[in-house]
Amino acid sequence: MRERSRLQEALGRQQGLEKELRDLKELAALADQEGDEETVAEVGRELAALAARVERLELESLLSGEADRNDCYLQVNAGAGGTESQDWAEMLLRMYLRWAEAHGYRVEWVEETPGEEAGIKSATVKILGENAYGWLKSESGVHRLVRISPFDSQARRHTSFASVWVYPVIDDNIEITIDEKDLRIDTYRASGAGGQHVNRTDSAVRITHLPTGIVVQCQNDRSQHRNRAQAMAMLRARLYELELQKRRAEQQALEEQKTDIGWGHQIRSYVLHPYKMVKDLRTGVSTANAEAVLDGDIDLFLEAALAQGVGNRRPEEARSGGGS
Repeated sequence: MRERSRLQEALGRQQGLEKELRDLKELAALADQEGDEETVAEVGRELAALAARVERLELESLLSGEADRNDCYLQVNAGAGGTESQDWAEMLLRMYLRWAEAHGYRVEWVEETPGEEAGIKSATVKILGENAYGWLKSESGVHRLVRISPFDSQARRHTSFASVWVYPVIDDNIEITIDEKDLRIDTYRASGAGGQHVNRTDSAVRITHLPTGIVVQCQNDRSQHRNRAQAMAMLRARLYELELQKRRAEQQALEEQKTDIGWGHQIRSYVLHPYKMVKDLRTGVSTANAEAVLDGDIDLFLEAALAQGVGNRRPEEARSGGGS
């Protein structure tokens, strides 16, 4: 029924665009006959806006992957470098939160581990809305920042790294079998700037899936039981995404499509000094408006990645220091 509703909505959108185009053409012809230049100019503006909407819908039509329409988890980890990288990880997280807000997505916090002095060691949020995973899946990888450090008394230039990992929220009716003997479950006391979420009991839960090494954790509820349930849901999602990766790998030549996302193999660079530029190293797309990008304006990168199919040949999870 969900698939049927989605198709009906897409069909209705297409028919609406066609009707709008017909109406604008008729209005333009009538205005031209009457010499109404103001109306002709207004029709031109509306046609340009319609063309932009069509272009966006053409891109969205590429969101045809098995899990593209799903909500997603977005996890940010600081790399090596202490306070510098932890501050950069927080900046990256804010960028995605601002993007989600601008596009009408809802965000739920799952876990956050603060840095010792500033920023975060790691954080995981759940982004809810149509095509959240499809749009953000290509963001997985290492992101590099070059800037004058606000934490350096000598105002020297620093390079910082943080990794992003995006994976889909899976439907409860997708069966993922997990053997209890393959799990190590640890409980600990929640930490961080969680306000009312932080308490004095060991309610936070960390689950390690031993065969794959996948680690998930949740601390956003006072109830250990609910935190465990949420962590298990995240683990099922990670295992499902791992299976999707295996399927993609079987369909493509691994040596041609895969690249190492290790340090020095970042997917995007954000340079704030000595010049300002953000450049995606996979698609070649760049912009000098670094402030806008860090404020959530990342659509040009997402659209380019979608058009080139970057998310469908994304490498394995980036490994970084500073938590899971």
